[in-house]
Amino acid sequence: MNGYTSRGLAASVDRGGRPTMRALTVRPGVRASLRLDQVAEPGPEEGSLLVETLAVGLCGTDVEVIDDGYGEPPPGEDVLILGHENLGRVLEAPDETGFSVGDLVVGIVRRPDPEPCPACAAGEWDMCRTGRYSEHGIKGLHGFARERWRAEPDAVVRLDSSLGDLGVLLEPTTIVAKAWEQVERIGHRSFWSPQTVAVTGAGPVGLLAALLGAQRGLDVHVFDRVTRGPKPDLVRALGATYHHDSLPASFLRADVLIECTGAGQVVADVMTHRAPDAIVCLTGVSGVGSRVPLDLGAVNRQLVLGNDVVFGSVNANRRHYDQAAQALAAADDEWLRRLITRTVPWDRYHEAFERRADDVKVVLRIRETGR
Repeated sequence: MNGYTSRGLAASVDRGGRPTMRALTVRPGVRASLRLDQVAEPGPEEGSLLVETLAVGLCGTDVEVIDDGYGEPPPGEDVLILGHENLGRVLEAPDETGFSVGDLVVGIVRRPDPEPCPACAAGEWDMCRTGRYSEHGIKGLHGFARERWRAEPDAVVRLDSSLGDLGVLLEPTTIVAKAWEQVERIGHRSFWSPQTVAVTGAGPVGLLAALLGAQRGLDVHVFDRVTRGPKPDLVRALGATYHHDSLPASFLRADVLIECTGAGQVVADVMTHRAPDAIVCLTGVSGVGSRVPLDLGAVNRQLVLGNDVVFGSVNANRRHYDQAAQALAAADDEWLRRLITRTVPWDRYHEAFERRADDVKVVLRIRETGR
């Protein structure tokens, strides 16, 4: 049973006599397998830091793991603990770790290839070349939707305590921190003076991409289909422009385009509607099998003659967590708080996965932060 009870939450020890705790589990590939169950407490072999979970953010990847068979349990197990967006508080920290009891922390999601490829060996596990990396709550490692977890210090990031429960936004912010870093690295291949950025999608990642664009002093435009709810106001509160029409219909030629939907037609739009020397960053993961009419010859011609760049970006390494923490610290707390449209106690976890029209970011509350 790998430390898992067969059903129910009454057990305080597993069949091997080990103490247990609650966790949100799923069997990848098995429909309707999401449940709040009892699992074994983390052992010291998992890391010298012991952390209690305060909150877990939910995103489309979690839904894919639950509904679409995406995800992979740890080797030798058939159950995966869910949750990669996370916030916790240190319960145990040996002196040599550099952490203290009570520190507010976030666990880093991706861990390197066990036989490090050159990128992983250099700390660039987000650029792993072998695909043998692991990811908490997604691929080969249990996630953070459990009462307690352990990790080594190099897999944990300390947050300023003033961030409080908003620290649960750190992991999604790392995604766009990396995207912006890569955009700027590419931009400096030549003369670099961007003025306008277009962001497609006003979900959490799109809104955080817009936040980082506004922090850079750019003219930010965000495109989404909705006309009501919090998204238009959140965009305008950044001093950005909200569009509910399509990117081509706006006649906007952007220097930087950050695509956050994964929708095939939107991807095609951002690849064909930009300024010369433009940079297109794709962060949305598309479904397989969708077909969109696209003149590849015209796309190639525009890319070559315009010195344009289209690239993909996923995940983040440690420096992106540091960059994200700086971005959140510089942001307006009230604006960040408005991103979290629902906070659901985890004993009502099914409600958290109900799609509601006004949802932006939904968070499972595991324990109060004290703020």
